[in-house]
Amino acid sequence: MARFLRYRWAVVVIFFAFMFLHQSDRLLIGPLTTPIMETFGIDEVQMGAVSTGALLVGAVMYPVWGFLYDRYTRAKLLALASFIWGSTTWLNALAPNYRAFLVTRASTGIDDSSYPGIHSLISDYFGPELRGKVYGLLQLSQPLGYMTGLIVATLLAGTLGWRSVFYITGSLGIALAVVIFFLVREPPRGQSEPEMAGLEEVGVYRFEWSKAKGLLRKRSLWFLFAQGFVGVFPWNVITFWFFRYLETERNYSQGAILTTMAPAILVLASGYFVGGLLGDALFKRTVRGRMIVALVGVLTGAILLNLTMRVPVEAQGAFLGMMLLTALAIPLAAPNVIATVYDITLPEVRSTALAVQYFIESAGAATAPLLAGLIARESSLGNAIVLICTVAWLLGACFLTVTAYLVPRDIRTLRRQMAERAEAERKEAERRLQPA
Repeated sequence: MARFLRYRWAVVVIFFAFMFLHQSDRLLIGPLTTPIMETFGIDEVQMGAVSTGALLVGAVMYPVWGFLYDRYTRAKLLALASFIWGSTTWLNALAPNYRAFLVTRASTGIDDSSYPGIHSLISDYFGPELRGKVYGLLQLSQPLGYMTGLIVATLLAGTLGWRSVFYITGSLGIALAVVIFFLVREPPRGQSEPEMAGLEEVGVYRFEWSKAKGLLRKRSLWFLFAQGFVGVFPWNVITFWFFRYLETERNYSQGAILTTMAPAILVLASGYFVGGLLGDALFKRTVRGRMIVALVGVLTGAILLNLTMRVPVEAQGAFLGMMLLTALAIPLAAPNVIATVYDITLPEVRSTALAVQYFIESAGAATAPLLAGLIARESSLGNAIVLICTVAWLLGACFLTVTAYLVPRDIRTLRRQMAERAEAERKEAERRLQPA
């Protein structure tokens, strides 16, 4: 048991490295926006289409990855996803013109939708009482990856060029594919559920269409999916356009951007873990706890972002202070949404459930960078960021409220299903021990 407990944290470290480096590569497009636009001579709308293309491909691939993860070995599929990441990033760096860059950048979306396999594997290594914290820990990789991409872009793009930066991150993806292939083992699905405690063996459970269709009967999932549609608009708008907003509308130098964004991203990163920690703690008191934390996060984020963007351009210190407060609130919902999806779904369809969640998120968010570019061309980037984020968070708050009302019933249903499954496993084990 002690060996298993150590090993599962080693798996978390490997997955964190994958997500951290993958996010660094994926989000480099933000801080590298200006040199890429200059290379190909394109405007904001064309550049927005680059990110939208990758998001659309990622959205289409989510159901595919979800089905594959629930049907086949998740660890090996993750190794494949890492290899695809490295290969498509290399192709993107080789693009000779805008059209080729648009197409190859879109191909990078294939591996962007591979995360449901990671979350599904984690759900079989850690029980419900720990998942929020672990998911929050893994989601630290997203803002930290963005900050690393920002630093790399600032320090290396001017000397090596943006293409060389992509060569480096693509090579890391291929290297990680080898690590995942040989070091990550596939755990039995559902082994960490409380009802399975004490069982020497857990049966093999695989994807079945009847169980996948059963997801549609979970009403709380409907509203989680609706929240997902609008919930990632703000993240995609901020990561894609905020760097340029500081550069063009607040007149920040490259150094000022780095010193402003670095502490904000560090606070943002901590918000994921804080959100998971608070969600786990409140979940022990009430099954609505995760949704309460998520709701507080999106409402607070909407209020603080509006106040932040109203700070005068010359008041850089006040702007940074407000950014830090906003950054802490924004990610509180994320780990709790993932944990809630797994609180109400059977282990063998969890990748599918989360893939549907992410598919709906991507389908909505794919238009976010392009929509922001259109608004910015008619008004300003600042107005585009505030408008899109505020509307998205307020709608998300409504959907989370309904989810909080509905989720207890779906949690009870899952616990009953797992108890029935555990009892069947015990009876089968007793039958095998009886003499012939």
